[in-house]
Amino acid sequence: MDRLFLTKDGYNKIRTELERLRTRERPAVIDAIARAREHGDLSENAEYHSAKERQMFIEKKIAELQDKLVRSEIIDESLMAKDKAYLGATVTLKDRRTGEQIRYTLVSTDEADFEQNKISTQSPVGRALLGKGVGEQVEAKVPVGTLAYEILDISRD
Repeated sequence: MDRLFLTKDGYNKIRTELERLRTRERPAVIDAIARAREHGDLSENAEYHSAKERQMFIEKKIAELQDKLVRSEIIDESLMAKDKAYLGATVTLKDRRTGEQIRYTLVSTDEADFEQNKISTQSPVGRALLGKGVGEQVEAKVPVGTLAYEILDISRD
């Protein structure tokens, strides 16, 4: 069983989603199935079949989230090197071609959210940054070519 390394925020996000599915979504779909059963013949009852499909989806998602929580290990960010890019670090980069600056927070795959500039340590850029320090140059091979950055700052928010 592979360990799943998460930040505390990532762990809490999974727990919150699991609780929502258990306490709101599961009871709602059970009610929908009960209401659909009242309509009679189940073999041609689209409402019933739709609710059953939704129930299967919810139960599968609950099982996946439970598995993640069982396998998870919350990293103690206070023990991580402050001067190196590791899980939980926010890294300010300068694109060596354009001079543009960008900030990424390194997170697990389950926490990645590109719109919030949270990138996975398994992504090409995330992998290139791991273990690197301020002033170092990094290159990441991505589908559109090679990205080249200089690390300007590393912080732990």
